[in-house]
Amino acid sequence: MTSIPRPSLFFVVILCLLVTTIRPVDARDLPDFVPLVKQNTAAVVNISSTSKKSGSMPPDFNIPEGSPFRDFFEKFFGEGPEGKRPPNEDYASLGSGFIISEDGYLITNNHVIKDADEVIVRMSDRREFVAEVIGTDRRSDLAVLKIDAEKLPTVTLGTSENLEVGEWVLAIGSPFGFDYSVTTGIISAIGRSLPNENYVPFIQTDAAINPGNSGGPLFNLDGEVIGVNSQIYSRTGGFMGLSFAVPIDVVKSVYKQLREKGHVSRGWLGVLIQDVTRELAESFDMDYPHGALVAKVLPDSPAEEAGLEVGDIITRFDGKDISFSSDLPPIVGASEVDEKVSVDILRRGKKKTLGITIAELPEDAALAERRRTPEQDKSAENALNITVENPTSEQRQSLGLEKQGVLVTSVSQGAASQAGIRRGDVIMLINNENIDSVKTFNDVVEKLPRGKSIPVLIQRRGNPIFLALKLEE
Repeated sequence: MTSIPRPSLFFVVILCLLVTTIRPVDARDLPDFVPLVKQNTAAVVNISSTSKKSGSMPPDFNIPEGSPFRDFFEKFFGEGPEGKRPPNEDYASLGSGFIISEDGYLITNNHVIKDADEVIVRMSDRREFVAEVIGTDRRSDLAVLKIDAEKLPTVTLGTSENLEVGEWVLAIGSPFGFDYSVTTGIISAIGRSLPNENYVPFIQTDAAINPGNSGGPLFNLDGEVIGVNSQIYSRTGGFMGLSFAVPIDVVKSVYKQLREKGHVSRGWLGVLIQDVTRELAESFDMDYPHGALVAKVLPDSPAEEAGLEVGDIITRFDGKDISFSSDLPPIVGASEVDEKVSVDILRRGKKKTLGITIAELPEDAALAERRRTPEQDKSAENALNITVENPTSEQRQSLGLEKQGVLVTSVSQGAASQAGIRRGDVIMLINNENIDSVKTFNDVVEKLPRGKSIPVLIQRRGNPIFLALKLEE
């Protein structure tokens, strides 16, 4: 019978050491959030606002169309025939906020206190104060409040300039009214641009944020506030792993301006832009896609005054590289009004630098008026397989056209349809040449190169869009 040799004493000792050390090492690598929570909870507040405005959902319940919860909330809060709230009936909006000065200044979201008749701030020690609204900023969704108190606990403001994806973060707030709930996660992305929020480069996190967390602080592991929890992406009305916070550097600027002058000034360039796709990059003879493609230059704007043109690609603004079109608005918005900045562009394949003096961003109504644009002898058969016609004077007036543009009246299968051109589009530019008539259109189309992407600027429902078009060889 063969005997099995015993393991040596040395081998047994090594094995025991491995077993006893692996688990504690993993545990020690995880952050300890307890001191951070104890240090900051007292400076986080619950905010409730009451309003007698009828026929609208409480501001913090930002639930998307098609959500199974939307019908429920609209029945009790909204405009539906069975859910119309009686006039003058109060509703309460619940949110969060945090104290940034010992004499009672607070930060929260604008949508938490919007249209409020009264704003109540409740602290962790159960004291309650009626808050004064110092100022609000709709574009960043921030509001500054003031309560009559002294020697209050405060948070420490950090910076959002050097944030990195993967960093741990912690949020404190009142989701669904559950006060001082703590959730953790990591930074999922930075510099996110959201629809209708072009001037805020949002921090995206996977920390659980729900209605009621709005306006609350987002902390880093050093206990510093790096953002204000503002929005979530959700198909249900609840948390789905995508939360967005306003960076604290934006918050600091807004807070300072609201306290000093009661409103926020932002820089304005005066262009409508879009991303450069791979096909568009090829059509503009670029090595790779980057920059912000100018689809329209607004009248009486700094861009027009400096000579910026449709089809220019902004690659660098005030010393900062522009990789995506969404990079540009926050940088422009943060620029000082009346400051002259250097703007690098690519125009018809050649690099050029312009000096542009930044103006103040106009009010929404004035900006909308400047952006107002359209939809319109028919062309003969052409290589694009589309039919266009010159707009009538009435059509030009209704569409906001001056001399430029021909209206697409029919689209057949071919290069134009594959590029995305539709009936009703107005063709403004083809291969960097202005289209001011059917004759010009026919002349330009006739000499288009084959087997190469070329840029086409169209106008659709008032919005300028560049498309990449390629004729087969």
